[in-house]
This record gives sequence, structure tokens and C-alpha cells, in this order.
Amino acid sequence: MKTMNNARGHVFIVSGPSGCGKSTVLGEVFRRRSDLYFSVSATTREPRPGETDGVEYYFISQEQFDKMVAREEFLEHATFARCSYGTPRAPVEERLARGIDVIMDIEVKGARQVKERMPEAVSVFIAPPSLEELERRLRGRATDSEEKILLRLETARVELQEAEAYDHVVVNDDYMRAAGELLDIINGK
Repeated sequence: MKTMNNARGHVFIVSGPSGCGKSTVLGEVFRRRSDLYFSVSATTREPRPGETDGVEYYFISQEQFDKMVAREEFLEHATFARCSYGTPRAPVEERLARGIDVIMDIEVKGARQVKERMPEAVSVFIAPPSLEELERRLRGRATDSEEKILLRLETARVELQEAEAYDHVVVNDDYMRAAGELLDIINGK
């Protein structure tokens, strides 16, 4: 386990397709290592029931978001479904300067942007054991329409092709094992 000292923290980028179990794996990682910082993204979308500003996301206006882009205050940013998302630079840089390791849960395009700005960042792709298992998990959620499931599966096919560009690939066939493998990567840096 890393101790607080004058050493700069490390950035760990975690990506993977919807339904691969990233949130479950990361939840277990944070349960075992409470000293890690989870990078909270900013978004222009409205909060969903139960979401808290500064916890799941920083909820900001499009005007605020555009100003932050113009001032280069994001490590990465993108727009999906008419909503903008980005990783604010300041909280990440502040934690890194204090020697705290930072975990970013971002999609593959954002991961490329962060790697361009921070080539020392360690990228980890969380993969499902198979596309069939991913489909089973997505259908098991019972939260998406058939159209949305098919779109998520098509997106996953594209994202899985990006996995080889990552420093590490962790197959989430068992979330406890996958969390342990991710922790080994984090602890080894």
C-alpha cells in the first residue's frame, strides 16, 4: 500500500464496455484501498434520482462546460446524446501533487485523450469474458430497451477492438478476482 510522501501520485485509467462490471470491480478496489481518489467527471446532463453533485458527477451548465473547455480545464471531454462530459484537471492534479493515486473511469475516446496529455498514466481495460456473457449481463439488468441493448453490444464490439491499445486487460469473469488483478496493477506501479 502506498504511503503519503513527496512522490507524485499515479493516474490509472479504467475503461470497458457497458455491462462489463467496471463499477462492481471498482467498488471492490475502493473497499480494499480507501486511499485512492476516484476522479469525478463533470456533465451537463440533469442529475438522476439519487445522484449527488460532486459524488457521481459535477452537474454544470453547458455554458460553464464550454468555458472550462476554452480554458483547457479538462483532461478529456466529449459529447454523447446531446450532453457533455469531461474530467476536470484541477482535482486530479491536486491529488497527484499530494502523492495520491487517481482512478479514472472513462470511455475509450476519453482514455486516448488522457494518455495523450499524460503518457505516464496506466491504462486498464476491463473486458467481459465474452460478448455472449456481456449480452446476458445487459439483458439481466432489465433496465434497457431491446434497441438500447443492441446499441450497447455494438458499441462494446468497437470498444473491445481498442483493448489492445491499453497497458493492461483484466477479464471480469469473477469480480473479486478482477478487483485483485486491478489492485496488483495499482500496487505494482
